[in-house]
Amino acid sequence: MTACVDRISIAPVKSLGLVHPDHVELQHGGVQGDRRFWLVDSNGYLLNNKRAGPLMTIRPEWDEASRTLVLDLPDGRRVGGVVELGDPEQMVLYGRPHPSRRVLGPWEDAIATVAGRPLKLLWSEEHATDRGAIGGDVSFVSTGSLERLRAELGEPGAVDGRRFRMLFELDGLEPHEEDTWIGSTIRVGSAEVDVNGDVGRCAVTTLDPDTGLRDLDTLGALTRYRPEGLTDPLPFGVYGAVTVPGRVAVGDPVAPI
Repeated sequence: MTACVDRISIAPVKSLGLVHPDHVELQHGGVQGDRRFWLVDSNGYLLNNKRAGPLMTIRPEWDEASRTLVLDLPDGRRVGGVVELGDPEQMVLYGRPHPSRRVLGPWEDAIATVAGRPLKLLWSEEHATDRGAIGGDVSFVSTGSLERLRAELGEPGAVDGRRFRMLFELDGLEPHEEDTWIGSTIRVGSAEVDVNGDVGRCAVTTLDPDTGLRDLDTLGALTRYRPEGLTDPLPFGVYGAVTVPGRVAVGDPVAPI
């Protein structure tokens, strides 16, 4: 069976709910508009799902061309408008300077009602990705790996790949076959990606992507059967950097070159 793209997931606002387009344009640096916004607390530290899981219950809509951001909140409210930006702010993300500007408008207060604390919504001049600075603009995980994790957990139903927040979920691979791509180049759609490492996992993967509440001991299972990877402990999925930009759609083939 030929491997293919089964689902695409992007997060216009880092830590909020995922969006699943039918296709994306891969550019150097990833997908334009993915992780365009990020959140910090009153002390200027990244506010993510490890600290505020219910943030993922907010469903964003973002149009990069018109700069329109709409948020559907779990209480039924819909907050949106054209994004206006404040002055540049000196921020640090993952230990590195990250050029950002504060977003002006109704979104901060709306998100704070779900997060349960004051926060600041920032426009990211670059993609606010975990591994972007080390060649991690793109990420992959296979449905075969998700099925192996389900078996390790002893769950009767499928493990939802959304909890891993990967750009591409792939069908047609053996469990963890994507690990064998590390150090090679793969073609996905009309783009090419150098696969640089595996993705070590954190507590966010234990959270139900619909509620933001802990429901699976994913880390316990990975500790039992995947304690070490080639680049990270508790690996599940791989990351890479775009070397040849191109269009990727659901159903497109994926294969090493």
